[in-house]
Amino acid sequence: MKSINCADVLVMGAGPAALCITAELVQEGLDVQAIASKSPLEPWPNTYGIWVSELESLNMQKLLKYRWKDTVSFFGDGTSHKEDKFTRHCLDYGLFNLNNFQEALLDRCNGLSWQIETVEKIDFSEKQTAVICSSGEKYLARVVIDASGHNTPFVRRPFKAQIAKQAAYGVVGKFSYPPVEKNRFVLMDFRPDHLNQIQLKEPPSFLYAMDLGDGSYFVEETSLACSPPVSFELLKDRLNTRLAHKGIQIEEIIHEEHCLFPMNLPLPLRDQPLLAFGGSASMVHPASGYLIGSLLRRAPSLAKEIAKAIKDDPLMPTSQIARRGWKTLWTNELVQRHRLYQFGLQRLMSFDESLLRSFFDTFFKLPRNDWYGYLTNTLPLPRLFIVMLKLFSIAPSNVRLGMIGLVLKKKENT
Repeated sequence: MKSINCADVLVMGAGPAALCITAELVQEGLDVQAIASKSPLEPWPNTYGIWVSELESLNMQKLLKYRWKDTVSFFGDGTSHKEDKFTRHCLDYGLFNLNNFQEALLDRCNGLSWQIETVEKIDFSEKQTAVICSSGEKYLARVVIDASGHNTPFVRRPFKAQIAKQAAYGVVGKFSYPPVEKNRFVLMDFRPDHLNQIQLKEPPSFLYAMDLGDGSYFVEETSLACSPPVSFELLKDRLNTRLAHKGIQIEEIIHEEHCLFPMNLPLPLRDQPLLAFGGSASMVHPASGYLIGSLLRRAPSLAKEIAKAIKDDPLMPTSQIARRGWKTLWTNELVQRHRLYQFGLQRLMSFDESLLRSFFDTFFKLPRNDWYGYLTNTLPLPRLFIVMLKLFSIAPSNVRLGMIGLVLKKKENT
C-alpha cells in the first residue's frame, strides 16, 4: 500500500460544499488534499436558486445567470385566476451560472488537483487521519472534512427512524404555451384545481417555475418533506397533469432534473474526529431546503478556525482540531435554531393540502425581513422566537391548531 505525505487537511467530495470549503482552506495557506469519486470539473447536474440579497451581502451577485424582480407565489384554490390572487414577494430571486460558480471556486483553489478515488475506510490516530481507498492508496492528513453529501457512510449521527426527504422533478424546455408569465419567477404555486379527489388526499406538491427567456422555461413539481418521499414518477405525472389542465404541452425537453435530499437529518455527533461540511454536516435548511447561501457564509469561519488550530499547535491531536471545527460550524445558537426549524418542519408534515396553502399564505404575510431571515437561516435566535410567535398570532385558527399538533391528533383519533 503506497502512502502519501501527510497534508494539513483532506477534503472528501467535489460538489459545491467541497469546493466552497476547499477554496477557503487553500486561501488560508494550508496544505490541502482533495479526494472525490468524480472530477470537480464534471458539470453539476441540478440548478441552484438563491435570494439575490444573500449573494449581494457577500458581493457575489455576478455569479448569477438569471435574476427576477417579479417574484410571486399562488396559495389560492385555483378557482379564480385574477391578478390579486397571488402573493408578491418584492424580493429578487436568481439562479446561479453553474459554470461560472464552479470556475470561481476552483480558481480560489489555486490549481489544486483532486485525486479520483473511492474511499473505503477512515482510520483515526492521535496525530493524523488515514483515508484508505479502494485503489490501495492511503492518504494522510491532520484532519479530514467529509463534504461528499448526505449519503456519506462515514459521518456518525444519532439514529433517526424516519428521514423525511424533499423530492422534485423538473424540466427545462419549450412549451406550446408559456407556463409562466414573461420575466416572472414563481416560488410556490400550490393551486390544486388540476387534482382529483384522490390526488388531493395524497402528499401535497407545488410548482416552482421561471421564465428563462428565449422561449424556454423551467418548471419543477416539488414536494415538501415526506417519509417515504414522493416518487419522481408521481411528481412527473403531477407536473404533466398541471400543465395539461392549462392546455400546455411540453414540445422540447432541454434538461430533466431530479432532486432528492433529506430535510430532517439529525446533526452529526460533534465529538467525532471526522469533520463534515454541507449535506454531510446536516447544513440543509430543514424548513426551506436551501444550502448554498449557508455554505458561502459558513465556510470562511470554519477554514479560519482549522488554520488557527493547526498553526497555533503543530502537535494538536486530530480529535481536538475536529472538536474546534465542530464548535465553529455548529455553535450553540445554530444548534438551537436548527432544532426550532426541525420542530416547524415536523408540524408542516402533518398538514393536508388545504392547511398547507393556508399556512404559507399566512407565512408570507409576515414582514419581508422576517420571512426572508427565516428561509435563509439568518435570524438571530431571539428574533427567530419572536417571528415564530408572530406567525402563530396572525395565523387562522385551523393553522394554529396544526402548529401545535392538534390537527394531527384529531386525524389520528378519527
